[in-house]
Amino acid sequence: MNVKSSLRVRATVISNDFIDEYMAQANGEYIKEYLFLLRHEGEDVTVSMIADALNHTEADVMRALNYWKKAGVLAEEAVKKSEASPAVSETACSGSVAAAPSVLKKTETPAERPAYTPEKISGLAGDEDFSQLLYIAQKYMNKVFTQRECEVFAYLYDGLHMPAELLEYLVEYCVQAGHKSIRYIETVAINWHEKGFKTVEEAKGNAVSFTKDYYAVMRAFGLSDRNPGDMERGFLERWFSSYGFTREIVIEACNRTLSATNKPSFQYADKILEGWKKAGVRTMTEVKKQDELYADRSKSGEFKNGKKPGTEGGYKQSQSFKGKSSQNQFQNFPQREIDYDALILEELTKQ
Repeated sequence: MNVKSSLRVRATVISNDFIDEYMAQANGEYIKEYLFLLRHEGEDVTVSMIADALNHTEADVMRALNYWKKAGVLAEEAVKKSEASPAVSETACSGSVAAAPSVLKKTETPAERPAYTPEKISGLAGDEDFSQLLYIAQKYMNKVFTQRECEVFAYLYDGLHMPAELLEYLVEYCVQAGHKSIRYIETVAINWHEKGFKTVEEAKGNAVSFTKDYYAVMRAFGLSDRNPGDMERGFLERWFSSYGFTREIVIEACNRTLSATNKPSFQYADKILEGWKKAGVRTMTEVKKQDELYADRSKSGEFKNGKKPGTEGGYKQSQSFKGKSSQNQFQNFPQREIDYDALILEELTKQ
C-alpha cells in the first residue's frame, strides 16, 4: 500500500552554527528579524513588511539588518525599503548559515577557500598530526567539536598548511586569554598566517611582545595588580596593533591622562592617541613638536575668548616638555588640538 500524507510539511530550518556562534550575543529583537527572513527566504521582502509583521519600526529593522550584515550572517542582496520605494543596497537572507558558506564572511580569508565536507574531514582523520590536534584542542576547550569547528581546524591545517604544533599553541593561547569562540580562534590563526608565523617560537615572540606592552600600560596606570579587562584589551589592541604606536608613545599618553584627570582612564588616553594618529605623530620628537606648536598658538592668543578647536589630535604640552619654544618654528606641522577641559568634564560626569 502506497500512502502519502495530505498535509504539507511547512518548516523553517535554523543552522546550528547560528545557534552556537551568533544567537547568544545578539539582541532578541535582531533574532526575530533573522527568523522572519529565514521564514520568507527567496521571497521579495521589504523593510516595511518586516516592520509590520514584527510590530517594529523601520529603523529597528534597518539596525537589525546592518547588525547581521556586519556579523557576516546575511548576504548582500536587495531589500526594498517599502513597497513604493526602489530597492536599496541592504541585506537579505540567502539561505541558512550551514547551507551557504559563501554567505558567511566571518574572517578575511583567502577567496579560494576549499569546502571541507564530513567525508573530507574523515579522510584527514587518518593523518596522525591532525587527529592529535583535534584531540588536544577539544581538551583545551573542554568540549566535543561540532562539524563547524572541525571544518575550521581542517582548513587551518590542510588549507593554510599551518603546523599542528602551532595550532595547538594557538588554542592554548586563546583559551588562556579567555577566548573559546571558534570565530576568535580562526581570526587569530589567519592573522598569524598573514604574518608568516610557522613556528611556536615566532608566535610566542609576538605574544610576549604584546604582553609586555600591555602590562607596561597597566603599570603606568597603577593597575599592575590585575590583568586588563575585555574593554581595556580592546583599547590596547587598537593602540599597539591598529595604530601601531610604540610603548613609549602609549606610556606618554597614559602619563598625560593621569596628569589631566588624576586617575587612570583608557577612554581619555584613547582620545589622545587617536589625535596623534590623525596628526601623523609616530615619534616622541613629533609629540614634542605638537607641544611646541600648541604653546606658540596659545601665546599668540588664538585660544582666548573661549575659542578652542574642537577637532581631534594635537595636544597640550606635557610636564616633561615644558620650556621655551620658538615662534612659528613648526608652522607647517599639521595642527589639531583636543579640548582638554571638555574631556576632563566628561570624566567628572562619569563619576
